Amino acid sequence: MINVSDQQAQHAPRSLIVTLYGAYGRFVPGPVPVAELIRLLAAVGVDAPSVRSSVSRLKRRGLLVPARTARGAAGYELSPDARQLLEDGDRRVYATAPPADEGWVLAVFSVPESERQKRHVLRSRLSGLGFGTAAPGVWIAPARLYEETRHTLERLRLDTYVDFFRGEHLGFAPTAEAVARWWDLAGIAEQHEAFLDRHARVLHAWEQRADTPPEEAYRDYLLALDSWRHLPYADPGLPAALLPAAWPGARSATVFRALHERLRDAGAAFVEG
Repeated sequence: MINVSDQQAQHAPRSLIVTLYGAYGRFVPGPVPVAELIRLLAAVGVDAPSVRSSVSRLKRRGLLVPARTARGAAGYELSPDARQLLEDGDRRVYATAPPADEGWVLAVFSVPESERQKRHVLRSRLSGLGFGTAAPGVWIAPARLYEETRHTLERLRLDTYVDFFRGEHLGFAPTAEAVARWWDLAGIAEQHEAFLDRHARVLHAWEQRADTPPEEAYRDYLLALDSWRHLPYADPGLPAALLPAAWPGARSATVFRALHERLRDAGAAFVEG
């Protein structure tokens, strides 16, 4: 039997709110009323005070903007920056096939000592976008991540410190050995296994059912998406030929896609409530 409370305990309220907007909230006309946010987050185990405090933090970060609905109710909508973040992320989160090998993009940055705090921010952002470290100040990722990275650095006004290059790896070490230095592959594999441990059994349970009740579908989909959406950033989609044997990434992607296809639209009926 699936322990729903154990599943919910793994998810931070702020992350669930962002996931909710990414899955459903950005497609509804106008802002999402606060009362609806409370209802929708209650379905995944978040109480009203946690929703309000998390919304306040997202507002301070510039991701949510307060607005009134057509009926005058208080609500929140995504800021333009938050919409861009979600649209950039769609290409990773909802990918339907393994990415093609299109070469590499290099990000080379230099930050004056007087602005060394920005050096930390740059490292953090590049790592969060899925870049590996090829050398001090030299970061590498699959080439398809260039556009999203450019948007992110421009939004943070860090673009003046970075140069981008595209190319291929020519040695001396075999590329698979180099990739194992540039990324923590064991750590990424553990994240895939953790996703499978939580959500493969959820998929199996749904596969045994003929019905798809909207609230249950919404709950399981939102929790799966909240777990999954971080993984394509930890794992930037490296070419399969460069990864260890029995790499779990393909299995976790298959589980998420199956849950998405089974539950997303049924869950929308509960959101529209």
